Amino acid sequence: MNEWHEGPCIGFDLETTGIDTATARIVTASAVLLAADGSILNQREWLIDPGIEIPEAATAVHGVTTEQARAEGVPAAQGVAEILNLLQFASQQAPVVAFNAAYDFSVLHTEALRYDLVPFIPGNVIDPFILDKQMDRFRKGKRTLEAACEHYGVRLENAHTSFADAVACVGVARAVVNKYPQLQTDPSELHGQQIRWAREQAQSFQDYLRKSNPQAVVDGAWPIKDTD
Repeated sequence: MNEWHEGPCIGFDLETTGIDTATARIVTASAVLLAADGSILNQREWLIDPGIEIPEAATAVHGVTTEQARAEGVPAAQGVAEILNLLQFASQQAPVVAFNAAYDFSVLHTEALRYDLVPFIPGNVIDPFILDKQMDRFRKGKRTLEAACEHYGVRLENAHTSFADAVACVGVARAVVNKYPQLQTDPSELHGQQIRWAREQAQSFQDYLRKSNPQAVVDGAWPIKDTD
């Protein structure tokens, strides 16, 4: 599968109630199977009632209100179970692409434990956030999905909707890998490399922060953050 970028890929994204992976609840989720030409082969989307109030700051990002989630969303335990089941099956068919995967999969892991469900343990995740930082270390500017799309010429419409972000992150991943052929390796091998790169990137950032804050800690665990 060294030419994984030329075959089907699954884009995955969550929109949630907040930025803390230990407390954030899933509000929307999308898993999109994309062909090599970018066409959509299959897709699944969820609107979930997280069981708590959705903060206004989160609604301002993804557009889903507490009232909408309660009226139209599926119960959280049901939605999380469906996401876990789909990923468990789909990840055996194609690599799963997620931008800043440590956020999405950490939230999903915590949600699984919250509802006494069997967590999904990723093994062939492609994270263009990690790949881009590794291959183009000294580029200035933001490293958000929007910035990456602009840099690599990937179209992104309706940013911060889980569907749009899931589709765009696959485009960015393919663009990064086409630019840097050394990334054209088996997804499971690349997964292992990203574990190391994420740890090294976090250590480098932590060293930088400690110049002004000696107590700064940056968690470099990937694709699921440390829960201890």
